[in-house]
Amino acid sequence: MPLIIDSHQDIAWNMLTYGRDYTRSVHVTRRLEAGTTTPEHNGDCLAGWPEYQRGQVAVVFATLFVTPARWKEIGDTIVYADYATAQRLYRDQVTVYRKLVDSHPDKFRLICSTKDLDAVIEHWSGPARTEEGHPVGLVYLMEGADGIRSPHELGEWYEMGLRIIGLAWAGTRYSGGTSEPGPLTDEGRQLVSAMADYNFILDLSHMDDAAALESLDRYEGPVMATHANCAALMPGAATNRHLPDRVIRGLIERDGVIGLIPLNTFLKVGWLRKNGSRREEVPLDAFIAHIDHVCQLAGNADHAGIGSDFDGGFGLQSIPPELDTIADLQLVASKLIERGYSEAEAANVLGGNWLRFLQKHLPA
Repeated sequence: MPLIIDSHQDIAWNMLTYGRDYTRSVHVTRRLEAGTTTPEHNGDCLAGWPEYQRGQVAVVFATLFVTPARWKEIGDTIVYADYATAQRLYRDQVTVYRKLVDSHPDKFRLICSTKDLDAVIEHWSGPARTEEGHPVGLVYLMEGADGIRSPHELGEWYEMGLRIIGLAWAGTRYSGGTSEPGPLTDEGRQLVSAMADYNFILDLSHMDDAAALESLDRYEGPVMATHANCAALMPGAATNRHLPDRVIRGLIERDGVIGLIPLNTFLKVGWLRKNGSRREEVPLDAFIAHIDHVCQLAGNADHAGIGSDFDGGFGLQSIPPELDTIADLQLVASKLIERGYSEAEAANVLGGNWLRFLQKHLPA
């Protein structure tokens, strides 16, 4: 099986919000959460270390995410109403990840450099005994940049290991975002200019079209989208969350990669979860169509990846029925091959494209 690199998982947020333990299996977590309010709020768990092993999930972009107070929903406990609180709560999640890797170095490792990345990939590709398993590499991704109070703090965040910054979730002080459209703000323009000095990777996910297009023109460092689907396949969707073709083409021209999301809401316009069950099943082929759309725009399979966003506000009830856990993302390869993609192209979509991107843009 090819290695999977998943470009978006809210691991620390889940650990802090729901007390989830990602060293244990999905099925243990589901059993422990049965009868609680967690599945109602976040769906049944989709990821855990045994499933990472079974699915060959070698690297995960592990988010730092805090909810803006104006978007707080039932169950949200990590919320900021001011930038000082945002900074503190984002830093708390760095601490969570550090404790996770310190407590379980055999299961998780931080990736801050190509040296770290190569060590993780070599472990997965080498002769280590299968029953011992392999460490899952974690690359920090800040989702929504309000935790950065000014460009002067970028150096501190870089020293903490942050390598990827998404300016938006909803709108932020730096950028228009999901449900809050607008371009880069003046503060956003200053931030992206300063980010280039460190070669931070800029994540266009959640950015409004105007802000994303301006960033493609303005930002001199590497650009990509960790978790976003194709607006062209979601006609009539009343949201600015999906990527229009002109943004996708801009990312392709900049040699970026786009992580696509197997979330029913992002695969079928009007799909709604109801009463904790799958109200209407959306086949995995609908997800494959988004991957294929990116590949057709590119003329190759070098710019599509997987950004599952699993456990990020949804779970088992909200994904295609062919998938039960993150391990089942290996099915994506066989689906692509059925469409005429080669085994090498399918492997690149599962992980090879993200691996190439990280090897190019992480520091040595």
